[in-house]
Amino acid sequence: MSEAVRTAIVDAFTDQPLAGNGAGVVPDAGGLSEDQMRAIARELAQSETAFLLPSGPAERRVRYFTPTQEVDLCGHATIASHAHLHATGTIDTGTHTLETNVGVLDVEVHEDGTVWMTQDTPEIREVDLSYDRVADALGVDPAALRDVGADLPLAVASTGLPFLVVPANFLSAVGSAAPDVAAVEALSEDVDATGVYLCTFDALDADSTLHGRMFAPGAGVPEDPVTGTASGATGAYLRHFGAFDAMPEEMVFEQGHYVDRPGHVRVHVGEDVRVGGRGVTVMTGDLSVPPDEDDEIIEA
Repeated sequence: MSEAVRTAIVDAFTDQPLAGNGAGVVPDAGGLSEDQMRAIARELAQSETAFLLPSGPAERRVRYFTPTQEVDLCGHATIASHAHLHATGTIDTGTHTLETNVGVLDVEVHEDGTVWMTQDTPEIREVDLSYDRVADALGVDPAALRDVGADLPLAVASTGLPFLVVPANFLSAVGSAAPDVAAVEALSEDVDATGVYLCTFDALDADSTLHGRMFAPGAGVPEDPVTGTASGATGAYLRHFGAFDAMPEEMVFEQGHYVDRPGHVRVHVGEDVRVGGRGVTVMTGDLSVPPDEDDEIIEA
């Protein structure tokens, strides 16, 4: 007999519905098996779905699933889930602890609904890749990458999830990128990254620090509208390579405009790396989930 599981879809890094990055949220996933979580994530068909569970060391635990696999950390699904919990009165404003696969992190909810997520300790490593190969995989002119490469080299940055950060000179190069999905997946695998974050300081909005696009076909996400983990990693990357004479107290990364899902990530790089944004619940309902059948073995 199927079980009714309460689910929600929440748009993160926006205060407008049908913008930003949609995430699935399962507020009470304590009775679900891993196979059931995977099936729910496929059914909700969001780039990530957050399953909230009981925890020992923290207020709650979370597991994140794309439609094809589990990932250790997800910024937008963290923002989405806590925005939803706050909007439904499940949690109050203040700081909450969240157990993830990379450790226990702090999530701060402000009175206006803004959610700030503290990410993991930054790790940055330069990689030995040719600009021709990277440009070919992304469908951009190699000159657009070489133009800034002397100051901002190709590197993998992580604040819990690794991304190959690829700076470009102008928005036109980022906006017209036409990635070869197989080549981007191979590129990511070769440098042990979840995906590729292509970015430029040539942003659309005057208040934005940069404009980014993120491609992670190997994780089942050909292009992610707005990516919190990549934003935090890129913020740490910018500090590491001295992109500013003085590091801004707060940066704003815009993303999603080229897939009609515009959103903005607030990024703070200090003692910790934090990303922040709003979230809007756009749909709630009960999903019928069949019982777990792990014990039924089918042999060829």
